[in-house]
Amino acid sequence: MSETKAESPLSAPEDDQDEVTEAVCLESDLKEGQMMEVEVGGHTLLLTRTEGKYSALENQCTHYGAPLSKGVISGTHVRCPWHGSCFNTHTGDVEEFPGMDSLPCHKTIRQGKRIKHMGGAEPGNSRTALLIGGGATSLSCAETLRQENYSGRIIMVSRDYLLPYDKTRLSKVMNVQSESILLRGMEFYQKYDIEVWLKKEAKCLDTEAKTVTFDDGTVQSYDHLLISTGCRAKVLDVPGMDLKNVLMLETPEDARQIHAVCEGTRVVLVGTSFVGMEVASYMLNKASDITVIGSSDIPYQNTLGKEIGKITLQMLAEKGVKFHMNEFVTEIRGANGTVNSHITVRLYKSRRLKMFVCFQLKDVVLKSGAVIPADVLIVGIGVNPNSELLRGTDVRLDHKRFVVVDKFMKTTVPDVFCGGDVCTFPLTIAEDQQVNIGHWQMAQAHGKVVALNMLGRATQLNSVPYYWTVQLGRTIRYAGFGEGYTEIIIKGKVEDRKFLGLYIKDERVVAAVSLNFDPAVSAVAERLLSGPVITKMEAQ
Repeated sequence: MSETKAESPLSAPEDDQDEVTEAVCLESDLKEGQMMEVEVGGHTLLLTRTEGKYSALENQCTHYGAPLSKGVISGTHVRCPWHGSCFNTHTGDVEEFPGMDSLPCHKTIRQGKRIKHMGGAEPGNSRTALLIGGGATSLSCAETLRQENYSGRIIMVSRDYLLPYDKTRLSKVMNVQSESILLRGMEFYQKYDIEVWLKKEAKCLDTEAKTVTFDDGTVQSYDHLLISTGCRAKVLDVPGMDLKNVLMLETPEDARQIHAVCEGTRVVLVGTSFVGMEVASYMLNKASDITVIGSSDIPYQNTLGKEIGKITLQMLAEKGVKFHMNEFVTEIRGANGTVNSHITVRLYKSRRLKMFVCFQLKDVVLKSGAVIPADVLIVGIGVNPNSELLRGTDVRLDHKRFVVVDKFMKTTVPDVFCGGDVCTFPLTIAEDQQVNIGHWQMAQAHGKVVALNMLGRATQLNSVPYYWTVQLGRTIRYAGFGEGYTEIIIKGKVEDRKFLGLYIKDERVVAAVSLNFDPAVSAVAERLLSGPVITKMEAQ
């Protein structure tokens, strides 16, 4: 019986790399639709057999390095067990985010990543794709355009001073250095002719003239426009928000500041979102005291439901975190009960100069009258869309000022697309219900669909929402869309912190959540994407 072999270059100088070929298994060891982990030359590969073809891929997911051999294989793609990235088993190409890079196929390359073939700009081609926003959607759009041989001009504009970076890291590793979380270095953009304008903000859009005016007065025309400006954190509308050490987490600078001031201090967090709970978990070995204030009964109540939110509350409470649920902040007080003040200084010739004095945070007052001592207050109570650029245009916004798009990520104005957190879109697995989902992976999927439609290749969004949150070093994974669910079927034991939860609506599974139950959520995501439907009976 014949043997299946795989080959991999050893780590050697680029001009003298040796190739190693080793027999890894008998053909009969790997059935159609199966995969296995193999080692070649000290390098771990994923061997797959799909549609009669054997392929050797890098075994580590290009997102965070999860072992793909522990994931799910279906048809001609394999799905990561941790965060749901998908790769084509024949080509290694990435087919579903959050992974950005493709996998080496047959041969491995250093660091286990491969950038899919990308073209560049063609001299004299004046067509312009203008991408407003410096996040995951714009980057995904730019890369897809070049991968699909778009030879016009690509301009990505960000009001940030940083290149696109991995924002999911900010609440997990708060002392992070900005350069370490960049998704691509500047040399990447230069190599593939992607212009990046940093510290520049779009101020006016003329959809008839097809131009955008920026804060420095420059005007740029476009053939296709992407709006992916994201959202900004909501401000707590109470007295005292301008006190020292009242903070919000939006940028790497914010994360580092929070990390710096929380050591040995009394920290109060307002809001029980995923980010808020991750910050609470991060602070456990740093702050002297942690209190969480939430407006609902349980964390994640509106997203994961009470059953799962209760687990997170218990995990943190066991570590000493205090919770005040069904509460609201009514006042933030500084030293001596002062919220803020100013001092008037008399200068020569009767001139007066007002100097604002920012007092140190002292405590937080709740609706119930409870007073919580605090040295640091971190606010995370939701977001508002950055859609001001579109006001006064014919681009449709909903009642919350989010941009409304169709399944092609098109707005109500020709050649104007929108993606990421700033938009609502029809979700296929929710029977095309218009939703706003601020997930990293969905933002990347939006960018790819936008690019293909800019190229005239009519492509509908068909992606399963997949996200994760880290608590006490353990990852809760979630896939699907569980809004309006009527029941959760639990596999495993919640009390053992090892379980799979299946959300039921209309007698079928619409979402899944897990803790220490990999790769179950990836398997459910695959069924939600490609079918058949998981019935309640099957779930039971």
